Amino acid sequence: MQLIGMLDSPYVRRVAISMMRLGLPFERHDWSVGADFDRIRQFSPLGRVPALVLDDGTVLVDSAAILDALDDLVGPSRALLPATGTNRREALRLMSLAVGAAEKSRDQLYERMVRPPEKYHEPWVARCRQQMHGALGELEKSCARRGPSGWLVDDRLTQADITVACISTLLGDTLDVFAGGAYPGLKSHVDRCEALPEFRATRSKWFAAEIAQS
Repeated sequence: MQLIGMLDSPYVRRVAISMMRLGLPFERHDWSVGADFDRIRQFSPLGRVPALVLDDGTVLVDSAAILDALDDLVGPSRALLPATGTNRREALRLMSLAVGAAEKSRDQLYERMVRPPEKYHEPWVARCRQQMHGALGELEKSCARRGPSGWLVDDRLTQADITVACISTLLGDTLDVFAGGAYPGLKSHVDRCEALPEFRATRSKWFAAEIAQS
């Protein structure tokens, strides 16, 4: 299999980590949606990453669809997302909060990095910031309930842990969300995940992190 995309994307990264955890071999193409847009569009018509080229040539786009396909490939006993019940619902809840926080962080960053200065709209940025921190606050509550040695929804690492950690690391790199000791439970959980081999092997700061915090 071939995974297309750079590891500074938390969506590419969560796929790469998942494949490593599941023991699924893959080749990664470190292509940028900026510099390599046309090349990416040969596989992903939207020009988005991640894209996963399966061994039969089928191309999957969108990390959620890819992760679902990987779980289906390995079967329910090894799947990273719990198959049924309250653990599945809780995992999906936490993942949706993390993805929502990532979307609101993206809106803040794009407002600063892409929009012309005369069009910069601080009230919109403030609203996005409030939404992002609302999601992070809920993740903090879940991490505090589970404690420093517990995984988020089970007695093993699941997709909830992977997704929350990948996105939280990005937010730490780009928007310094852990400054001043904020979200200590979430930060402890992220640090625990980032110490794992698959996380260390895929750690890559976002390409514009310094610009984002300037």
